[in-house]
Amino acid sequence: MNILIKAAKILDANSPHHNTQQDIYIENGVIKAIGKDLNYPKATEVSLDNLHVSQGWFDSSVSFGEPGYEERETIANGLEVAARSGFTHIAYNTNTLPKPDSRADIAFLLEQANGNAVKLYPKACITSAQSEDKLAPLRELHAAGAFSFSNHKTPITNANTLKLALQYTHDFNAIVESFPYDKDMANDGIMHEGAVSTALGLNGIPSVVESMQLQRDLEVLKYANGKLHIPTISTEASITLIKDAKKDKQDVSCSVAIHNLFFTDEALQGFDANAKLMPPLRKESDQEALRKALLNGDIDMVTSDHQPLNSELKNVELDSAHFGSIGLEHSFGCLLSMFSIEQTTEILTRGKNRFGIAEHSIDVGKTADVTLFTPSGTTEITKASICSASKNSLFIGESLPGKVYGVIAHGKAQVFNA
Repeated sequence: MNILIKAAKILDANSPHHNTQQDIYIENGVIKAIGKDLNYPKATEVSLDNLHVSQGWFDSSVSFGEPGYEERETIANGLEVAARSGFTHIAYNTNTLPKPDSRADIAFLLEQANGNAVKLYPKACITSAQSEDKLAPLRELHAAGAFSFSNHKTPITNANTLKLALQYTHDFNAIVESFPYDKDMANDGIMHEGAVSTALGLNGIPSVVESMQLQRDLEVLKYANGKLHIPTISTEASITLIKDAKKDKQDVSCSVAIHNLFFTDEALQGFDANAKLMPPLRKESDQEALRKALLNGDIDMVTSDHQPLNSELKNVELDSAHFGSIGLEHSFGCLLSMFSIEQTTEILTRGKNRFGIAEHSIDVGKTADVTLFTPSGTTEITKASICSASKNSLFIGESLPGKVYGVIAHGKAQVFNA
């Protein structure tokens, strides 16, 4: 694979070529030259309008469906969607059938994703499929290639289970993820509890549902040690709890979903099932706090929280509709609509260090792991424009800035819109 990227603006604070326009020559997956007017006649040339490049992007929470729910999304098509969306690394959630709680499950996922420009990192379940209080064979799963341990959006109701998971994984430096949600307090709510839910007559999910569980998890972490990741926080109170825990030297990180940055609970006004999300869309003050915390680093990383769902799970009464929206294809434009291009790319490349993924700066001699994009233009989101097999997108009807051209990573190139 010999590729010559022409006239690309490099956005990588770790590169000596940061914020300069250069040609980049890649040979067999390694950057061999960076400079002006490079000429390699045998290389495949990539020349695109207002081309920008950064280190490859990372998403810490992606679902497809396979195995078990291939009608929602296969791994093969999902990885192509990820490449079209600019991601070179994705962490794969455990909401499959069967749930990944054995070495064979992890091996299957790794085999299905092998040889792609986008690397898939499979998560494994914290608890076994037979009992939510019995730990899965965590050390065995880690040795098989499990990226982290997560029950996805099923909260760990037994605090002792979380304690044991943190203590056990501490020996081999693995991360345990705990979704912050108190099911008893949530009481089958379907949206944020507030003025909008009251006006619509819909059962609400109070903010305390999240902060109560998070407070408990942080207390367990303080006692047990270990490494804890809190996925997709949605409230201002959660930001404060995470910030205080970090000041107390606890080993904790967190993410926020793009939907909670872009939308508020007002999106439910039209009873759009695509706006039924978990965590729910919150009020404007929460949204503002989340944006600020993401910029200043109190929130460690962003995620698309990509959740494909077949139409019969969404095209029903709001009470019966499943939670979730796709997001991979909209992540770049969503962030660029509220942040600068430099801030957007810095945010999208975050999180790799936390999960032990090597970072490769854009420099001669480094492994090529780059995303290609432009901040120019706008993209109208329609059902027809969505590449995901499932079309359950809350962003349909929105106009988002910029466009992703593709990725060059892991010895492969997937460049689109050329």
